[in-house]
Amino acid sequence: MLFVSKYLNRAGFGFNVVACAAIIAMILVSTLDVVLRFFNRPLPGAYELVGFLGTVVVSFALAFTSIEKGHIAVEIFVSRLPQRIQFGVDAFCSLVGTLLFGLISYQALVYALDIKKSGEVSLTLQMPVYPFIFGIAAGCGLLCLLLVFDTMKNIQRMAAR
Repeated sequence: MLFVSKYLNRAGFGFNVVACAAIIAMILVSTLDVVLRFFNRPLPGAYELVGFLGTVVVSFALAFTSIEKGHIAVEIFVSRLPQRIQFGVDAFCSLVGTLLFGLISYQALVYALDIKKSGEVSLTLQMPVYPFIFGIAAGCGLLCLLLVFDTMKNIQRMAAR
């Protein structure tokens, strides 16, 4: 289990690097668009491109944020419970997250295949939309796998106490 978890963590880090690159690209596109507007030459499709890059940032940063435990967690009540019950609550929350993000990943995959088949493209840039939807499916899928291992880890902790 530790072997697979190590590779999932590496994948999460790799996805996060892509998310960071997308943030830099968003900054560059936005800055270039603003500068070109001074010369009355706005960058065509800048709004679309920033939107597409935003999907990459959000979906590819999910797994790393989960690895770093960077998501918002309300622990006022749970922190006062015995540690064994805390692990049980964490396992339950991870399981619910697994189901939710597994469903999101599956539906995004189905939607991306449908959009690919229809040949839908963006309005201004005429860029295919489906690769970004596949990115959402990949990011949510990786998060789902990480949550599966998190659930199993919390169940093991709960049983060991």
